[in-house]
Amino acid sequence: MPQTTISAYLIKRLYELGARHVFGVPGDYVLGFYKALEDSDLAVINTCDEQGAGFAADAYARFNGLGVVCITYCVGGLKVANTTAQAYAEKSPVVVISGAPGVNERLRNPLLHHKVRDFDTQLKVFEQLTVAAAVLDNPQTAAREIDRVLHAAVQQQRPVYIELPRDMVNVSISVEPEPARPSPEPDAVALAEAVAEIAGRLHAARRPVVLAGVEVQRYRRQRQLMQLVEKTGLPVAATILSKSVVREDHPLYLGVYEGAMGRGEVTEYIEGSDCLIQLGVFLTDVNLGIFTARLDAGRTISATSERLSVGYHNYDGVTLSHLLPALLAADLPQCHPGPIPRPPTPPECFPVPDKPLTVRYLFERLNQFLDDATAVLADPGDAMFAGIDMTIYCASEFSSPAYYTSLGYAVPAAIGVQLARPDLRPLVLVGDGAFQMTGMELSTVARFGLSPIVVVLNNEGYGTERPMLDGRFNDILNWRYSEIPRVLGAGRGYAVGAEDELEEALLAARAERETFHVIEVRLAADDRSEALQRLTSALAQRVRA
Repeated sequence: MPQTTISAYLIKRLYELGARHVFGVPGDYVLGFYKALEDSDLAVINTCDEQGAGFAADAYARFNGLGVVCITYCVGGLKVANTTAQAYAEKSPVVVISGAPGVNERLRNPLLHHKVRDFDTQLKVFEQLTVAAAVLDNPQTAAREIDRVLHAAVQQQRPVYIELPRDMVNVSISVEPEPARPSPEPDAVALAEAVAEIAGRLHAARRPVVLAGVEVQRYRRQRQLMQLVEKTGLPVAATILSKSVVREDHPLYLGVYEGAMGRGEVTEYIEGSDCLIQLGVFLTDVNLGIFTARLDAGRTISATSERLSVGYHNYDGVTLSHLLPALLAADLPQCHPGPIPRPPTPPECFPVPDKPLTVRYLFERLNQFLDDATAVLADPGDAMFAGIDMTIYCASEFSSPAYYTSLGYAVPAAIGVQLARPDLRPLVLVGDGAFQMTGMELSTVARFGLSPIVVVLNNEGYGTERPMLDGRFNDILNWRYSEIPRVLGAGRGYAVGAEDELEEALLAARAERETFHVIEVRLAADDRSEALQRLTSALAQRVRA
């Protein structure tokens, strides 16, 4: 059997699964593995902080198919617990690799630095946040454990955890040929019956419609989705979490369904359908407009990566990945929906000198600014909710943690996205509060020569929370965000408060693509989008209840 080392085999398998970059922060328990990474074909992207590395790896996974974050024991590992939780909640396949004290160092349970309670404390934490975990402390089983854990990440599109004691990094192992791991086959009878029932419902339906969810993106089923839509003429909408799952200029695209938070004509069309086909949809509170959605389960077909239901009939062992190819092969009726609601055409923007900027004008202008080489990355808050109404021209180029809603995602996500997809330039939409959490990852952006355009919505605090319940706890120090490039010695910064100033900044950022740009947009503290006003109104009732 071929001989290798534990670290070499792990690196080889990561490369074979499509990873080309590893994000992280080094520490003494993981330095040996970092040296192995540096000597490999994987590029090490060491960030300012572990949370930034975790968000970057998450975004990389969403755009590439697999992301990797590598950190040291506990002081690094527990910092990425939050980003790993987000990856789990939103189905993003991130491999968390943590260094750890050596196996021989653990004898007689010494009080080593970074240790919390027991040597397996961090492992127990990550067992709750991942779909598979392994400690590579046995050369006889290390290769099999690596294969098992990485297979789980790809198969389930969720994070996994690998702990590597530092005295095991260069241990020699024998590697058996990896056995084939075929995907589970569906029950053929159940699948055929499900397709027949769906076809029957479509034949009888007057207004069928598809609601496409985030799992279509995660499992790379966009092409099959569009083949189904175009084969049948079915109108299609997205959820907040799956915005840009289809091209938003497609003639059959309705818009984003958000329950009572969204555009009324889209809400009416979806909720009035007599045959709603949900494909890979997460029924989260935000996706459902804080549970204002009115969807009749009896008229709904729901397929996810775990199950299929047609009305109140459940088909065990049949999943989204089984159903889409079967529907494409089936004899389905043509849908003739007639006029369908379409996303509104972005208005032409003509900047007025010295006219103060508003959230509404800002996003209307940004909508015009987009092209098919732009990826929009939005942090939770008005950056996300106002961004939902923007028109994304290419599939899967809007990313926001719309379920887990962790602040601080967007700036480090730009690192992951631009490295995963060099053909895309990130447009980062981030509030000032979120920027203060992870915005200094612009240092990493500068170091690796990346060029996102970062739009900071400066309303002097947590603007999402103020209308829910205000107090001094929503205030933050008002940074000079536009001056950050001067601190870093790279990039360009702009402070804009008027429409003509925004215009100059955007045109300059588009013209200079070799560096990053920070556009600080100064807004009134009480200015917010209509979508956010609807959301915070609903949330305020819960907070005060």
